[in-house]
Amino acid sequence: MKILFASDIHGSAYYCQKLLEIYEASKAERLVILGDILYHGPRNDLPKEYAPKQVIAMLNARKNQIYAVRGNCDTEVDQMVLEFPILADYALLSFNGLTFYATHGHVYNQDHLPPMQEGDILIHGHTHLLKAEKTGGITVLNPGSVSIPKGGNPNTYALLEGNVFTILTLEGDVVKQIELERSID
Repeated sequence: MKILFASDIHGSAYYCQKLLEIYEASKAERLVILGDILYHGPRNDLPKEYAPKQVIAMLNARKNQIYAVRGNCDTEVDQMVLEFPILADYALLSFNGLTFYATHGHVYNQDHLPPMQEGDILIHGHTHLLKAEKTGGITVLNPGSVSIPKGGNPNTYALLEGNVFTILTLEGDVVKQIELERSID
């Protein structure tokens, strides 16, 4: 099973289109969006080609392929126009025998963990900083930001194929890769 993870589109039609082209080409079975879909937020500059209405149309066309969680910039108004659920603060996902606690990162993150067991995987966005590391018995992942990367990072997304999690640039260059271990039974 192949899953594409992305975060922090922030209403950029340009980067959303690039992401969806990558998603189609990758033949991933699902697109997991880790929040901040339409609005850029008061602390960010407008992303390239900020056009939330175009992003709405692009994502709604794939509504049956998307799992999403609420980011700190996502609201009930956004849910009124998006045809897939976005207001859950987290999702528990199981892919390839791996257990993921998927959230945006503004509530739960590496510094404030949700209830997790050894071997679980926390995946979040929010910081716009990519991450893939094992720490204290869990794995913390962040695919970075599709449209507004920070910390000198490139625009990125991630693919999970089997138990390998790979963070890639929108041009397809591997930035970071980690082999994930199945949860301890």
